[in-house]
Amino acid sequence: MASKGNAALEAMIEEATVDTDGCEDELAGLFTMIEEHLAVPFTTTVLGVEVAVRKVELAAGSIVAVCVRGRHRQQVGLLDLPLPTPAPDGAGWIDAYRHWAGR
Repeated sequence: MASKGNAALEAMIEEATVDTDGCEDELAGLFTMIEEHLAVPFTTTVLGVEVAVRKVELAAGSIVAVCVRGRHRQQVGLLDLPLPTPAPDGAGWIDAYRHWAGR
């Protein structure tokens, strides 16, 4: 999936953060949209190792992906998570979150 243009990302951010008050509320709004729209599980590669992204969580002021390989489990920040090609359905919300975080 090609990255969405800035105007589309801003529109998504506006949709997720309408009626919010402050950064924490905005983050929660974006998390809710990612949680609702991102198709999980999906497989991606982190540091050369294939992992399954099982879910997303809100943790310590950021959104993280819960990555699993065998019995091992690791949280990876969505800002750093490499997405596979093709990206899973709903990955546009990750793009919107990354755009919001970079403002």
